[in-house]
Amino acid sequence: MTDLVRWEPFRDMLNMRREMDRLFDNFFAPFATSEWEAPTNWGLAVDVSENDDAYIVKASVPGVPPEDIEVTLTDNVLTISGNSQGDIETEGEKYHVRERRFGHFSRTLTLPTPPKSNAIEAIHTNGVVTLTLPKAEGTKPKRITIKPTAERKVIEG
Repeated sequence: MTDLVRWEPFRDMLNMRREMDRLFDNFFAPFATSEWEAPTNWGLAVDVSENDDAYIVKASVPGVPPEDIEVTLTDNVLTISGNSQGDIETEGEKYHVRERRFGHFSRTLTLPTPPKSNAIEAIHTNGVVTLTLPKAEGTKPKRITIKPTAERKVIEG
């Protein structure tokens, strides 16, 4: 006796997708870096906010002294970069997990408008660099008041 199996095209599509994912994962596996290898260049966690007067950028740089951080601004492109020195490895010590990052870091942000470059403030407190970038006068929102008219015109028809 023959069993009847209902054909479900979506199930077949999902199976094909899983097989394609597995194929690509296996193909690129030799090129992937090991999870134990430390990257030499890492990203920088930032928060960017805005108020009426300025853009505020906060970057987390724990353990990095202010003299090892460089901040540059070109037009409306802000770049924060620097170097984080790692711990000195001691003889006979073997790491099982090493997640604290060290080495070169860099982050480039494009602001919506160019800020006033001569009024930028940078503060380094408890491993967080806070940049205050005042907006240029032309980019600040301006409120336009609508004046009511004193006389009313009535159109008769």
